[in-house]
Amino acid sequence: MEFGTLFSLALYFIAMMAIGLYAYKKSTSDVSGFMLGGRNLSPSVAALSAGASDMSGWMLMGLPGAMYISGLSSLWVAIGLVIGAFINYLVVAPRLRSYTELANDSITLPDFFENRFNDNSRLLRVVSSLVIVVFFTLYTSSGIVAGGKLFESSFGLNYDIGLYVTAGVVVAYTLFGGFLAVSLTDFVQGCIMFIALILVPVVAIEEIGGFGEMQSSIQAINPQLFDMFDGVTMLGIFSAMAWGLGYFGQPHIIVRFMAIRSVNDMPTARRIGMSWMIVALIGAMATGFAGIAYVNKTGLQLDDAETIFILLSQILFNPLVAGFLLAAILAAIMSTISSQLLVTSSSLTEDFYKTFLHREASDKQQVLVGRVFVFIVALVAIYLAYDRNSTILSLVSNAWAGFGAAFGPVVIGSLYWKKMTRNGALAGMVTGASTVLFWIYAPLTIDGQSLSSIMYEIVPGFIACAVVIYLVSSLSPQDNEDILAKHDEMLSHHA
Repeated sequence: MEFGTLFSLALYFIAMMAIGLYAYKKSTSDVSGFMLGGRNLSPSVAALSAGASDMSGWMLMGLPGAMYISGLSSLWVAIGLVIGAFINYLVVAPRLRSYTELANDSITLPDFFENRFNDNSRLLRVVSSLVIVVFFTLYTSSGIVAGGKLFESSFGLNYDIGLYVTAGVVVAYTLFGGFLAVSLTDFVQGCIMFIALILVPVVAIEEIGGFGEMQSSIQAINPQLFDMFDGVTMLGIFSAMAWGLGYFGQPHIIVRFMAIRSVNDMPTARRIGMSWMIVALIGAMATGFAGIAYVNKTGLQLDDAETIFILLSQILFNPLVAGFLLAAILAAIMSTISSQLLVTSSSLTEDFYKTFLHREASDKQQVLVGRVFVFIVALVAIYLAYDRNSTILSLVSNAWAGFGAAFGPVVIGSLYWKKMTRNGALAGMVTGASTVLFWIYAPLTIDGQSLSSIMYEIVPGFIACAVVIYLVSSLSPQDNEDILAKHDEMLSHHA
């Protein structure tokens, strides 16, 4: 590997560790500081942090690769995600920020569910925590696998070394700096991703001979690549766009809404977050298209379409800049891992350790236990990542659907329907998660196709969860005066 590339990567790693150290000194002495940054995130940090932790390596590898193979017909998922993210900012973010603070200063999503419904049985907390721990450990593992494969394919290093370097740096800054470190590093990583997704396609298109040359080159190869409806059915389009439903239930994204310093900052965060997302998605799309024309013009060999961003960054730029661009992929991977590690650790600390083992635990003890859990979850994720054949995309797809179907309708219902009950939330959560698992693993086929290949599992899961919440809550509507008064108090903040 070129010295310049190594130098850029080393700078990137040092910067991430320095941010972790800064956050460690700034706000990790109490639980709220460690797990929610003291609810004091600026709108820009909250927005870019949510975006970076959301998009993962899919933005720099998955989407350009899909565009390279199938053209504009692969854009439906991205369109669905943009719509889902925008509605999430409008519908969930403001009310969740107010309600979690009013509901006994809830720090985690299970914490909020328990406090929102005055659930003394602790069942809501336990079930939602189990969903988080199981799905996020797998999710984290998929990110570490991606890091290992990146180090192997780009740097020629051993896959196992890649696992440990990726996980080691993330664990270090997450373990010491907590939520503030995760959010600040996500902000920096979001900026790196943004610059990279503008720089690579612009330089590649310039190298080809301009936008017109790229367009005519692709037209000559396959004009169908410009057809958004090529090879897709209406059911397929609906299924792809349904990815947007997942936003309402992703703990690592909506925790940013809980941590922003004020509800009044939400419109600013929404504008920053959506602008970042749309420009980055256009950049990813342009990278895939520019890659088609560039590979065709130069006759280069591309074994894996998902590495088109890596190929262009290594060929078109000097080693110093190439190192920066490879750091953008690492940033995408690491920003997601760190968020998932912290949410899982927070859930284990708040929802198991404090709830069942040590109710009187001091802030200092809880922060220490939180750090221990970050380390333990990372070790389990690394162990799972030793299976180098782990299918990253399917793991991410399944986890996204699981969270979206289990938590999405529960979150929306708890914020907008004051008559919703604990039993309705619990039944909906179990139904949503079970439906997703059944849809993925049931040995049923229609015309030889699996259920998942016909319709993305989040659709039946989300609908089943919402219907069950409505039916169960309607049978015995909420009549607890404290709960109804708290809901009204939250509404008064948004009148």
